[in-house]
Amino acid sequence: MNPFSLPDLPFSHDALSPIISSETIGFHYGKHHAAYFNMLNNLVKDTKFADMKLEEVVKNSFGNPDTQKIFNNAGQAWNHILYWEQMTPGGSNKPSGKLATLIEDNFDTFDKFKENFISASVGVFGSGWCWLIQDNNGLSIMGTPNAENPLAHNKHTLFGLDVWEHAYYLDYQNIRPNHVKAVLENAINWDYVSDRLI
Repeated sequence: MNPFSLPDLPFSHDALSPIISSETIGFHYGKHHAAYFNMLNNLVKDTKFADMKLEEVVKNSFGNPDTQKIFNNAGQAWNHILYWEQMTPGGSNKPSGKLATLIEDNFDTFDKFKENFISASVGVFGSGWCWLIQDNNGLSIMGTPNAENPLAHNKHTLFGLDVWEHAYYLDYQNIRPNHVKAVLENAINWDYVSDRLI
């Protein structure tokens, strides 16, 4: 039995359309995310990583050339679990409560936060992710390459957007900012993000 398994998608493939099309989700979740789990299970077979939780695999495989392939697949497996869980059709499309206060404290307004997040997402060269993290009771935006994530750096993730081309190319072609803006304004469940605050 494989130690790691792909969680069910928390909504139907067409639930986020037209922000994210069912075709994109079919490829992104059904092909890419599934492949990370399949490869991870093959790579950790008969290793110490097979007995760890996914989060522990991410932390313990990061930064070591000998375990880079394990990290790449564990990181992407973990990244995408959060990616799907943080989105919902018809979710709260604006932060409230403590999260709203923290965003205003750190970015002045929600609109300025979105501008900064879009800019940081565009600034990720090639494939990667853009994250909102909580650190020392403050918030900051972090861009990472490839499978890298805040977890690997012992930072607390609130949410993250995939800016690999497979996340948006079918729907937005090469216009990454439009994809990020559409997801930020229409697909993020900000109540879920609030629940991740520490």
